[in-house]
Amino acid sequence: MLESLPEWAVCLVAVGVAVAIAVAVVLVVYWVLARLTSDEGESQTRHLVRKTRWPARLLAVTLGAGLGVGLCGPEGGLPAEFLDAWPDIQRVMLILSATWLVIGLLAGADDMLLARYRTDVRDNLKARRVHTQVRVITRMLMVIVGIVGIALALMTFDDVREIGASMLASAGIAGIVIGFAARPVLGNIIAGIQIALTQPIRLDDVVIIEGEWGRIEEITTTYVVVKIWDERRLIVPFSRIIEEPFQNWTRQTSEILGTVFIHADYTVPVDAVRDELKRVCEGHDLWDGRVCGLVVTEAGESSVTIRALVSAEDASKAWDLRCDVRERLIDFLQREHPGCLPRTREIEYREDARGG
Repeated sequence: MLESLPEWAVCLVAVGVAVAIAVAVVLVVYWVLARLTSDEGESQTRHLVRKTRWPARLLAVTLGAGLGVGLCGPEGGLPAEFLDAWPDIQRVMLILSATWLVIGLLAGADDMLLARYRTDVRDNLKARRVHTQVRVITRMLMVIVGIVGIALALMTFDDVREIGASMLASAGIAGIVIGFAARPVLGNIIAGIQIALTQPIRLDDVVIIEGEWGRIEEITTTYVVVKIWDERRLIVPFSRIIEEPFQNWTRQTSEILGTVFIHADYTVPVDAVRDELKRVCEGHDLWDGRVCGLVVTEAGESSVTIRALVSAEDASKAWDLRCDVRERLIDFLQREHPGCLPRTREIEYREDARGG
């Protein structure tokens, strides 16, 4: 049957068979890897398999096509223009597929490593530290690998190499111009490396930046995404994190103290309010048992300021605990000591009749 086909058709069949064999080998390899992984959920190996499946297939197609075209040779009936251009096409496809595969390996290794450190537990300080370092470093490596891969693919063309040679002749001026233009980007990249090493912030840290309270939701290669309490997102460049002060409420631990201020009359029974605060804390599931105290912090002209200090495991629980303590203490004063609520006294001065 093949004898009746033209030479170019036979060559296409050979290329197709070579590509099919190469893809089949990759499919078998990945099927074996999938079978070797755990059936209970996604194991660490499956992250690597999933991230590299498609780039491995593209690499197999490129290698199979190159093998098929090589078997056909110049006498295979393929156009001479195609045969002249094929080496460059194959090199570009090999470089791009290999670049994609390396990026997939980095992403898979990232997932494999981070899967060992869970952040959904109470004591997740070490896990958040590892997540921050690994994500920042791997993403920067992915960017570098991608840039190098694209540059190598472009340099396979003679025209691009000639342009590059001509650009090198004026590299001094071009370098200065590019340096000034890319200064913000390079500054953020360097700041990102510094953040990954020193870790002033980590994933899931509770921070106050630009006057906004939120959690570090994502750390990219050049900026940080802060999820604010009302579901808004604040995008902060790395340079701002390094150069400007901000509050990090979970730098060492997530435990935090919460304050509640209440204004009351001078006749307020402080010991009774203190006992009520203790009763509220001891029966509250958000209190972590560390701190529960009440003192008078200020005495004004018409009222005193009472400060209740309570502790909780993290900032979110501390906020809810503060709100609940405030409501219960106000209810206690209204119910048990209504006369101790803030009030304004009016003193009536009467002129003595004998005085005129």
